[in-house]
Amino acid sequence: MTRRDRKIVVIGRLQAKPLLAGQLLCAFLLVLLAARQAEGGSAREAAAHILFGDPVMTVLMAAAAFGFFHFLGLWRRRGGYIFHDGERLHRGSDASWPLAAIRDVIVTRSELGIASLRLVVDDDSETTRELVKLYMLDGSPEAVRGGVMFAVGGVRGVPLASSLH
Repeated sequence: MTRRDRKIVVIGRLQAKPLLAGQLLCAFLLVLLAARQAEGGSAREAAAHILFGDPVMTVLMAAAAFGFFHFLGLWRRRGGYIFHDGERLHRGSDASWPLAAIRDVIVTRSELGIASLRLVVDDDSETTRELVKLYMLDGSPEAVRGGVMFAVGGVRGVPLASSLH
């Protein structure tokens, strides 16, 4: 794969099942909320009631539609979700970090107990950046960590993640 003039190296992919389940759940919620909101004798009255009826239901329908399109976008990028081009590490199409600024990749758990792979970036902030939730990752987190650290080592001149056991 190429991106402009640089070669793209895919490090991590997303599983298809959680993305498909998210799409189906959001679509089901959207249809359920729209059916509950729709009232009236004609299609015009039903459409007006869906859009301008109960504002809470309209906001919930918009959130379900947003969730559906979010999971659809993740579905489209699932084959190469985490990749680098020799200069930057990319997460999908919405976030990227310079490889030279990455110090480490760690696994953390949220307050709810959901594990995720996070980047430790050297940029004067005390927060880590989420790379991917582990239940969505296709493959082992150690392989993704090794791929990221190998790419970082290539930029710095010394492969960090390569070792012989």
